[in-house]
Amino acid sequence: MPHIRPVSDLRNNFADISKLVHETAEPVFLTKNGYGDMVVMSIEAYEKMQLEVMIYDKLKQAAVEAQTTDVRYDFDEVASEMRNKLLEKL
Repeated sequence: MPHIRPVSDLRNNFADISKLVHETAEPVFLTKNGYGDMVVMSIEAYEKMQLEVMIYDKLKQAAVEAQTTDVRYDFDEVASEMRNKLLEKL
C-alpha cells in the first residue's frame, strides 16, 4: 500500500516522514492540491533502486548483444582474465 501524504506534511511532520521512509524502505508520495507532486525516499532505498536499474540495463544490453552476434564467452576464460587484470593492479 503506497504512502500518500500532502506536501505540507513535509514541513509540518518531517520527522514522521523520515521515520516512515527509513523503517519501511518505501517511498512516500507527496501531493499538492490533490495531485501527485513529488516522491521522498531514503538514500538507501534510492541507491538500491539505482543499482537495480543499472543491473537491468546491463542485462538488457547483454540480451541485445546476444541476439546480434554469434560471439560467446566461456565463464572460465572470462574469470581467469578478470583475475589476471586484478592481479596486475595489485
